[in-house]
Amino acid sequence: MLGPVQARIGERSVDLGHARQRCVLAVLLIEANQWLSTDQLLDRAWGDRVPPGGRDTLYGYLSRLRRALRATRQATIVRRANGYEMVVDEDAVDVHRFRRLVALARTETDHARALELAEQASGLWRGEALLGLDTPWTTAVRNGLERERFAADVDRLDLALRLGRHSVLLPELTDRAAAHPMNEHVAAQFMLALYRAGRQAEALDQYRQLRTRLAEELGTEPGPELRQLHQQILTADLALTAPEADRQPVIPRQLPTAPRPFTGRVPELAELDRVLLTAPHEESAAAGVPATGPVAISAIGGVGGIGKTWLALSWAHRNLHRFPDGQLFVDLRGFSPTGDPVDPTDALRGFLAALGVTPDRAQSDPGTLYRSLMAGRRVLVLLDNAATADQVVPLLPGSPTCTVLVTSRTSLPSLMDRHGAHHLPLGVLSPVESRALLASRLGEHRTDAEPDAVDELVGLCGRHPLALAITARHAATRPRLPLAELAAELHEPGLDMLDHETDVTASLPAVLSWSLHHLTTRQRTVFVLLGMAPGPDIDLPAAVSLTGLTTAEARRALRVLEDHSLLDRHPHGRYAMHDLVRAYATTADDHLPEPEREAALDRLTDFYLHTAHTAERLLNPHRPPIGLDPPAPGTHPHPLPDRAAALAWMDAHHLHLLAVQHAAATRHRHRTVWQIAWALASFHRLRGHIHDDLAVWQAAADAATHLPDPGARILAHRLLGHALAELERHDFAITNLHQALDLARQHHDLTQQAHTQHALTWAWEQHGDDHKALEHAQHALDLFRALDQPVWEATALNMVGWHAARVGEYDYARKHCQAALDLYRRHEDPDGEADTLDSFGWIEHHTGHHHRAIEHYEQALALYRTVGNTTEAADTLNNLGHPYSALGDHIRASAVWQEALDLYRQQGRHTDAERVRRQLADLDAAPAGQPDTAEARRP
Repeated sequence: MLGPVQARIGERSVDLGHARQRCVLAVLLIEANQWLSTDQLLDRAWGDRVPPGGRDTLYGYLSRLRRALRATRQATIVRRANGYEMVVDEDAVDVHRFRRLVALARTETDHARALELAEQASGLWRGEALLGLDTPWTTAVRNGLERERFAADVDRLDLALRLGRHSVLLPELTDRAAAHPMNEHVAAQFMLALYRAGRQAEALDQYRQLRTRLAEELGTEPGPELRQLHQQILTADLALTAPEADRQPVIPRQLPTAPRPFTGRVPELAELDRVLLTAPHEESAAAGVPATGPVAISAIGGVGGIGKTWLALSWAHRNLHRFPDGQLFVDLRGFSPTGDPVDPTDALRGFLAALGVTPDRAQSDPGTLYRSLMAGRRVLVLLDNAATADQVVPLLPGSPTCTVLVTSRTSLPSLMDRHGAHHLPLGVLSPVESRALLASRLGEHRTDAEPDAVDELVGLCGRHPLALAITARHAATRPRLPLAELAAELHEPGLDMLDHETDVTASLPAVLSWSLHHLTTRQRTVFVLLGMAPGPDIDLPAAVSLTGLTTAEARRALRVLEDHSLLDRHPHGRYAMHDLVRAYATTADDHLPEPEREAALDRLTDFYLHTAHTAERLLNPHRPPIGLDPPAPGTHPHPLPDRAAALAWMDAHHLHLLAVQHAAATRHRHRTVWQIAWALASFHRLRGHIHDDLAVWQAAADAATHLPDPGARILAHRLLGHALAELERHDFAITNLHQALDLARQHHDLTQQAHTQHALTWAWEQHGDDHKALEHAQHALDLFRALDQPVWEATALNMVGWHAARVGEYDYARKHCQAALDLYRRHEDPDGEADTLDSFGWIEHHTGHHHRAIEHYEQALALYRTVGNTTEAADTLNNLGHPYSALGDHIRASAVWQEALDLYRQQGRHTDAERVRRQLADLDAAPAGQPDTAEARRP
């Protein structure tokens, strides 16, 4: 890059193609290990002259470059999310190696070693950077690199003069003076070299030439430093006869070793770069003016073991060249296994010692002295493991030329409020980053041999960096152990595999435990209870019942746990724990009595049960209710004002209800298991959760065997049978339904008999026997009439009409469906009204009245959408496509079938989805605009 764009393998050149292709490579190499969008590549490689088909041309170049670079084994072009990244060891690219060497030279206090590094950097240049490439971007980059080269050469020549190497420098300095006749620093270097070489007159003549040129062209005099050098040469000042020996300021280099290997965190590193690059000292340095404004502060936050320190150190070592005046580091021990947090005054004295201040000077007002020494210096201050902002604030330098990087398990809100700190929350690694971490520790040969086991390990560790590192250590110390066996060990409950008996820093439970040191007893209790709570997360109303606190108290406790990175706040007011943090929380406080834990779970269970019961009554007000015991003391069920609120709450808490039922079964709360299944029934029907419905009713049927109430067993068998019928498990469905019917008859329960006859109607319909279904529908109608339950009578009327139509008795069907529709409308049941309109649509379509069928189906669909019944909406969409197809309107038929297909797939109704997929395929094969003759021939 520092010359013509070339690649070499040893002494052999790699063919990189023509200039434009090499320009694409140059763009990727300049931005090595950084993602670039396709548009950025096009703009930088072509400027405003992107040819037609430029993207295809670019893809071709990238493909050829991949092949060309494959042999180097040091550079790979990787496609990522509508863009590309050059993954390469930056030391293999001369421009990045040049920058690293220059940065090292500038931080080196040994002048001889510094000169050696500077000369290595200078030797990398082979001519004009990016020679032969000509776009606006390459021109800008070339100019920038030339400025970097010039500044690096100025530093190198200063070092060489300081070491007395003036004689060998004269040829180069002569050329530089001619090339930069107005640059006073270049002139000073040349004059000093001439003077030391015994050519005093030439040195004075060089000054006169520059002074004349400045006066004629700019109307100014030379600066004070050059005038002083001129005076020293005139008087033959002895200070010029030997290398300058002034004491250099101490440059602290306190950073611990960079973490190796370090993988991932590319977005976070880029965000830290963004914060630094917008800092005042960077902008001022670019403009050549003194920096003003606040100190740039970045605070990295996250749970213990998430990799905050590793990220901070990795970023710091990658950016050493930005801090030529040094780097300060202190572990503030805010969350450590032993001892108290570091007093900021002690940390200040440590910084002053690193800056060369003697202990006696550091005793009096160390803060003022520290800020004075840091003024105007480009220093990085890394404050690791801070407990509070009070630890951090006294260590902040006052100069905007400095940058501060803080890590903490808390969010340090006052540091953001009072000092404008930029907060960077750190979460778990991505799946790709997690696999890369394991590969870097174990070797790709081992991870590539068991990719499934690697994915399992990543999942079991929850992509938590410390957990992955501990797991990698277990695998590395047992190289012959298959990774699949290690994964099997991790399946054991608890965190034993991630613990360590002697090294607490290598134990995930120990590292997590340090986060609790700053919590009150109440906050620790809330943490433990949240770990026990069933479900993927929790919201404030549920947390109030779980903890038994007031809303304000619970909100404060949740906020503190969030500030300590023990909880993550998700959208819509939800709080979640990482799985490993949750596993630790369940064992974090042995002093919480078991009765208190049980009481908390009872309150949470009753919160979900009673709120779900309210929702069920709103979703299906005509369903026979069940009785609930009063909620446990301290429980506050969530109020639901209407059907829309009920449906929204059930959507949000469906997974919690499933988890609560499972927990209730584990705790042998049999009635609760059955009641939760009951409360979920209408919601499952509306949303098409047929697999979940089967699971909850299997659990409810098992629980009902422990209950004295025969009605509970009857209903459990009936609804289990209905769920089995939905999934086309006919024999099991009929067995359970007849068990329910026999029990209902045995206990003379006409209501349960009627509902079971209705369920048998559905089961036989699913099995394809409409005559059998019609028989059960008629029995259900007779029973509901005898019970004087008009809404359920309407349901049975509609089922009789539907199955009568299915067997070709259309007049009989219309009569019963019209009676059902009248009853539904009279009792304001929009769901049932939609069911009946769907039946009418089917009747009209199959009697050749396709336009009327469409009208009925569209009315039904509108009602289903109003009440949120996506299950029946999917069926009506499927039905609606048939009259459209029969009329030759394939566009509308295709649209409604595609929508039905999407809903069936979301609901896990694979048989229905496959049927609609075949219908769409047949439609595509049919001539457009022609009536479907098969549909038209239907009776």
